[in-house]
Amino acid sequence: MDPKPGVTESLATFVADTRWDDLPEQARHAGKRALLNFFAVALAGCRTEPVELALATLAAFSGGRPATVVGRAERIDALSAAFLNAAGANVFDYCDTHLPTVVHPTAPLAPALLALAELRPVSGRELLLAFALGFEIECRIGLAVSPGHYPKGWHITSTCGVFGAAAGAGKLLGLDARRHVWALGSAATQSAGLCECLGWPAKSVSVGNAARNGLLSALLAEKGFSGPAEPIAGAQGWLAAMGEPPNWEGLCDGLGSSWAVADNSIKPYPAGFVIHPLLDCALDWRRAHPDAVVERVAARGNPLLLQRTDRPVVATGREAQVSLQHAVAAALVLGKAGLGEFTDACVADPAVQAMRGRIEVASKPELSTIAVEMNIWTADGRKHALSTAAARGSAANPLKDTEIEQKLVDEARSWRSDHDIRPLIDAVWALDRSDDASTLLKLAIPA
Repeated sequence: MDPKPGVTESLATFVADTRWDDLPEQARHAGKRALLNFFAVALAGCRTEPVELALATLAAFSGGRPATVVGRAERIDALSAAFLNAAGANVFDYCDTHLPTVVHPTAPLAPALLALAELRPVSGRELLLAFALGFEIECRIGLAVSPGHYPKGWHITSTCGVFGAAAGAGKLLGLDARRHVWALGSAATQSAGLCECLGWPAKSVSVGNAARNGLLSALLAEKGFSGPAEPIAGAQGWLAAMGEPPNWEGLCDGLGSSWAVADNSIKPYPAGFVIHPLLDCALDWRRAHPDAVVERVAARGNPLLLQRTDRPVVATGREAQVSLQHAVAAALVLGKAGLGEFTDACVADPAVQAMRGRIEVASKPELSTIAVEMNIWTADGRKHALSTAAARGSAANPLKDTEIEQKLVDEARSWRSDHDIRPLIDAVWALDRSDDASTLLKLAIPA
């Protein structure tokens, strides 16, 4: 790849120069929706085994306790809090998705900003603006290497999330354009994450590191820790190392004229988003036919559906989150697709196991990643033809604000039935009127 000077500087200048008044109301509201969803999924994941093990490991090396672990009484240093909250938010694969790239943008970004808000005074407006900018940068960089980046084995949430965390944290720190370039340079050299780790606790390491290392990159740049002038588009920069012909238009054009955060998708189910249209069809059909006996299922979807989730044999709940066969089988057998349907126990359920063996899938490239076609044959000899053009939760078929609120209520109660999460919901909606963004974290801890 030939170097293209000025790319990183353009991104850095955009982040440094953008002000609150430049952020349209649609993007502000979308940022609040994403933060509500973040707290829902972080609360869902805050006491899972990967978070417990990581907390026990990191606490032994933590020299201070200024920062909050969402949903828990323990406190830890800010870098470790960013790691733990990002890992917890992504552990169930229940977080939001930027569908053009399949980046989960908020999981690596929000924890870095919230940890910094406990170190420095940060207003709600400052947090929302930094969030929208970090979201934009990680999705723009994701667009530059999509669609080839993910199929090569790179976990794009981690590899691009570190840039979003660095840019957002840098904005909160008030970095000038030169220091933003340095922050993006330190982020670039720490970009990592492998799809081979999906379905395993090891996935959480790269997502946690994206938040931690992005925050670290911004803090280093604030102190004058310098880097190359073109870490993203240099001759041996990040894009060159990734080996994808860059989509320059997606990376650079129209900064500020549209906002990726306003094109966000929020999941109703804790599974890979490409599985969601299948779940919509399966759940709707099962509700309409509660007593029908399913003999065979044939689905057709975007090639990414097969690349990511064609896993007929799974052994754990973690693997099940990225198995279309398990997700559809559980939905048809149990009529549900919540966290309980992606556990080791559900994977071992004989009826679910039997149903997994009746599901086949084929690629249909003309279908989008949020569309699917499905045929179900039942024991009475009938064939049921199903389809959807836009999965629930996608930008084309978004969840209502009240549905996101309910998701947060449900997940808060999953650990503590008496956890009154309504004050946090109200605080997020009023964030642009708050002088102290760190109050959100206090409200995420059960009394």
